[in-house]
Amino acid sequence: MDDGFWNDQEKAQKVLRAMNQRKGWVEAWEKARAEVADAEILLEMHDEDASEEIKSELESHLKKTDELISDIEFRRMLSGKDDPKNAILTIHPGAGGTESQDWASMLMRMYLRFAELRGFETEILDYQPGEEAGIKSVTIEIKGPYAYGYLKAENGVHRLVRISPFDANRRRHTSFASVFVLPEIDENIDVEINPADLRIDTYRASGAGGQHVNKTDSAIRITHIPTGIVVQCQNERSQHKNKANAMKILAARLYQLKLQEQKAKVKEYEESKRDIAWGSQIRSYVFHPYNMVKDHRTNVETSNIQQVMDGDIYPFIERFLVQFGKSN
Repeated sequence: MDDGFWNDQEKAQKVLRAMNQRKGWVEAWEKARAEVADAEILLEMHDEDASEEIKSELESHLKKTDELISDIEFRRMLSGKDDPKNAILTIHPGAGGTESQDWASMLMRMYLRFAELRGFETEILDYQPGEEAGIKSVTIEIKGPYAYGYLKAENGVHRLVRISPFDANRRRHTSFASVFVLPEIDENIDVEINPADLRIDTYRASGAGGQHVNKTDSAIRITHIPTGIVVQCQNERSQHKNKANAMKILAARLYQLKLQEQKAKVKEYEESKRDIAWGSQIRSYVFHPYNMVKDHRTNVETSNIQQVMDGDIYPFIERFLVQFGKSN
């Protein structure tokens, strides 16, 4: 209510985001408490009149109360410093050419659908199509409350087994793709980037061609020389916007590296850089000879492959966070 509160829009939005996060906890608690109060009244009524109607209503309230409390308990797993932030998700295909590139595009669709189901906003920061099908890489910014907290569970190698649509002999193929998820950093976090440590290259963006092809060198590739980290962005027609997005991704990766060094998580960091191949997968998606998606960290599995590929990966994320959330 301060007179000058809205003069600084950026600062005001940060305050509102922090306020909404706290309100979310309070509202969830109040809603659960109200359901408990209603259930207590129904229980008293049931003691006086054990009719089927009252019993059914009581069971409905108890079920809803249990769901609300379970949701609050689950959200407690998202208590990490970076969990409330937006996420930057990158997908890279493994070895295997068109097969793995097609698998990477299927994962991209899955995560875009997941974001849609959760009410998150998405923006493709960088997209490099495959030569025949699929993608060579994609980087997506996913915006929404606790986007990183949820999607950090997806870090790792994802394995696909299916009859290849690109094989004339209809043989079974195994493909791999890696998923990396970073928290988007904000201006409150100090990540010092010395311009002298950067090598910035411009090039012409690739695309489908035709009248929409970009005829200027608007794509940006930035190499952070001390760490060897390379980021690139070509999705915008403006070189300035591509550079800004590339710097955002670089800052996030340097921030993650800094945290890993501070926490001495050397083992976890090395595991995230394992070969995109056999033995390193966190989850398998089997389309043939049977239908199954299985998470190898939690043993959660389902035979409903289509539902998973349509974005319903919440059960995998939930179990991972319940088991490992406090240590990630």
